[in-house]
Amino acid sequence: MKLNHINLGVSDVAQAVDIFGHFFGLRPARGMPVNEKMAFLHDDIGALLSVFWVSDVVYPRVFHIGFLQDTPEQVQAVHAELIGAGFQIPPPRENHGRLTFYFDAPFGVVIEVEAFLGEVKE
Repeated sequence: MKLNHINLGVSDVAQAVDIFGHFFGLRPARGMPVNEKMAFLHDDIGALLSVFWVSDVVYPRVFHIGFLQDTPEQVQAVHAELIGAGFQIPPPRENHGRLTFYFDAPFGVVIEVEAFLGEVKE
């Protein structure tokens, strides 16, 4: 079994598509709509992220979507790129064997970027 898709409500679909694409490499899914009301994006392994416009985005405080990087250096690079784009984000920190940071995306979703520190045992 594998995760097929996640559906998010967002306050600005175009902004979500731009941020997920530019900073996290998600691409529009072929044959699926991308417009002001909805978009379907996929990653390198086929997971689908659908985003739909909603007028009142409200998620529980603990809800977030996470992007795993291969190395802590990649976490630092994504952080620097987001800061360079004008986002105000706290610096990455060590947490339970990971280097991680969270930020409030302007379309109403909290995003985490993380990488494991040291060797990861599967």
